[in-house]
Amino acid sequence: MPASNPHNSEMRDLQEMARQIRRDIIKMLMISQSGHSGGPLGLADIFSCLYFRILKYDPSNVTWPERDYFFLSAGHLAPVWYATLARAGFYPLSEMSTLRKINTRLQGHPAPWYTHGLPGIEIASGSLGQGMSIAVGAALGLRMDRKPNHVYVLHGDGELDEGQVWEGIMTAGHYSVDNLTAIVDRNFCQIDNRTDKVMELEPLADKWRAFRWNVIECDGNDISDFLVAVEEAKAIKGKPSVVIAKTFMGKGVSFMEDDYRWHGVPPGIEQGKQALSELEPTKFGDFVEFEWEKQVAEVVK
Repeated sequence: MPASNPHNSEMRDLQEMARQIRRDIIKMLMISQSGHSGGPLGLADIFSCLYFRILKYDPSNVTWPERDYFFLSAGHLAPVWYATLARAGFYPLSEMSTLRKINTRLQGHPAPWYTHGLPGIEIASGSLGQGMSIAVGAALGLRMDRKPNHVYVLHGDGELDEGQVWEGIMTAGHYSVDNLTAIVDRNFCQIDNRTDKVMELEPLADKWRAFRWNVIECDGNDISDFLVAVEEAKAIKGKPSVVIAKTFMGKGVSFMEDDYRWHGVPPGIEQGKQALSELEPTKFGDFVEFEWEKQVAEVVK
């Protein structure tokens, strides 16, 4: 179980890793000239916590029996996952430059390692709403086998418009699946508009509670706050827990922050330069250095 108060040096490392992941996302999107910007940038703090503090895994053995299971239900958020998996040692950093290219392992939506995807990805995800059902099934199976592994599933808040999500939520509550933690990226944005304009979700916490879930709300862009929330979630017995993590779409890039219009588009050349100037370099180092115009011209010619 993660400590609620990690050492200051570890906290700085997690924050710096989150910033590096954001730099990676910008570079991946600049090279591909395709993909989602806003959500991945907003989730960098959460993914830094998951893969460098919370999850149990072995990047050299993706079928390690003692691993925790992580499912990204909102598959379009893949750039943040791809960057994190590379930084965690699942595949070479240089391969991040192949995002969305033909025959790459880094497709627009994640594919599992046993077909044509990356190590560390358990299922394909792209069609929204399916992750909860899969996570509940995995958690129930682990419980039946009396295994201690924990299951995590991450949803976008706009994804909660999908009815299948609530079928899974209801099932988890009914069967008291307490080895399951859901995370909701509550950034109040989806591709068409603000979430309250498309489909009102509030009172969101009360809805989860009505389905027999333990609900914890936190600041998903505050690493300390998120770590405490997950620790609390794992300590709850007798019911599943959900962490509703409030984030800012486009976090770290001034012109993208809290703007739903950055849901599904990459930055242009000058925008990418500005984004990287705001996201200062880290000790971890960029995965590739390149001349912007040449790289982009090669992709779009």
